[in-house]
Amino acid sequence: MENQTVAPQEQEILGHPKGLFYLFFAELWERFSFYGMRALLTLYMVNVIFEALATRDFAAAAVYASYGSLVYASTVIGGRISDKILGMRQSIFLGGVLMALGHFVLAIENNMAFFLALALIVVGNGFFKPNISTFVGALYKDGDTRKDSGFTIFYMGINIGGFVAPLLCGWLGRTYGWHYGFGLAGIGMLTGLIVFWSGIKKNVFGDKGLPPNMEAYEKKYLGLPQKHLITVLAFLAAPVIAVLLASYESVYGDQNIVNIIFKVIGIVVLAYIAFIMFKATLDERKKLFVAVLITVFMTIFWGFHELSGSVITLFAARNVNLSVIDAAQTNALNSMFIIILSIPVSIMWTYLAKKKKNPRTPYKFGLGLLFAGISFYILSISGGSADENGMVPFSYLLIMYFLISVGELFMSPVGLSKITDLSPKRIVAFMMGVWFLSSAFAFQIVGFIGKQLAVESTDSDVGGLETLAIYTGGFDLIAKYALGAGLIVLLAGPLIKKLMGNVH
Repeated sequence: MENQTVAPQEQEILGHPKGLFYLFFAELWERFSFYGMRALLTLYMVNVIFEALATRDFAAAAVYASYGSLVYASTVIGGRISDKILGMRQSIFLGGVLMALGHFVLAIENNMAFFLALALIVVGNGFFKPNISTFVGALYKDGDTRKDSGFTIFYMGINIGGFVAPLLCGWLGRTYGWHYGFGLAGIGMLTGLIVFWSGIKKNVFGDKGLPPNMEAYEKKYLGLPQKHLITVLAFLAAPVIAVLLASYESVYGDQNIVNIIFKVIGIVVLAYIAFIMFKATLDERKKLFVAVLITVFMTIFWGFHELSGSVITLFAARNVNLSVIDAAQTNALNSMFIIILSIPVSIMWTYLAKKKKNPRTPYKFGLGLLFAGISFYILSISGGSADENGMVPFSYLLIMYFLISVGELFMSPVGLSKITDLSPKRIVAFMMGVWFLSSAFAFQIVGFIGKQLAVESTDSDVGGLETLAIYTGGFDLIAKYALGAGLIVLLAGPLIKKLMGNVH
């Protein structure tokens, strides 16, 4: 065979397209910024933004939930704009710029700047997050057997960023001040942006990720090409979202404006799915019903899992004996266990598949929820080992994160692929949007639980046996709900398998 010159876009590293490694480092640094900021966010709100409020835990839970919900909901809009107009490259770059700005604005000591910073991150994430994962898939041709291992490498970058960021940003925040920690998160995002831009300049992506329709890309509205108009609108959206985030006070019961918006969205989405199911064939209806079930159970899991950035961080700060790391740095534990366990769990599935004993999806979901339930049960019994100051051993938190990370590995990797397999081809894009929205609704669960476990006090040293009782009582209830959900899925496993048909 003759030697052939490899085009820049076809160059490989370790048997994979060169562009994969530029996306790997861009995503690593983006996740570094996201998780570094998240590790500090609840603690910063409780100790600085809402410090003077007796209901500071309630306010922090409300803002954290609204922020998380809007972050994930924005991906549905950003993904559609990318598919129709901007393309993946432009979307990722615009999102990265907005997020970097958001992190740097977060370093300004001002309450209004705080809400604007969160809003910039929300809008930026909407453009960045859904496109960079899609871009990885676009580097490979259909049927390329390297794609799965390519995604494994990419997701390792996510978890490296998620592991290192809380450690470094948490240390900076504790040692020098909150805003140094937020500033480092901004530097991380800027680094990711530079890596991605250098990949474009070196043409490692070839013709991938360009605008899908140049006519639409250049088409003018209000005297501006759409490519520029979208940028302007993205920046203008930030103050609007900032106002929503700042409207954390309840307007109906314990519901704020964002809670009400998401309830309306939820009703509309469910009504539309019901309409689709009514129009679908019997086989489509069965599979679509399972897709909805999977999404609901994944929402429940993420609702409990994402407490790590709010209630569990406050529990760690107030009632866990920490010596080696601080409360913000405990956010690194989940990513640490994902890195350690990913390969062993993957090998286990491969081994079971060869033995024809690999569990079907409903059983993996049921087991994942059981692991989540057991993890919170561990926290609920930690009070039995508390000292006279209400401080429990760090080992309970470590075991909890280990167990919930195992649950995540049972559920998360298979969820999205099953949504695409179970959804009728004509609505796959819509169902993927619903899947992303499920994470947004998970944060509504986070907010609800955070409000129920809010400690009313302006004492900066809040803690002790009374606070411990509030947390462990809440963890006990969460454990029961998660275990109950897991058992329901396992018991319904045979029926769900039948509805799934030939989808594994």
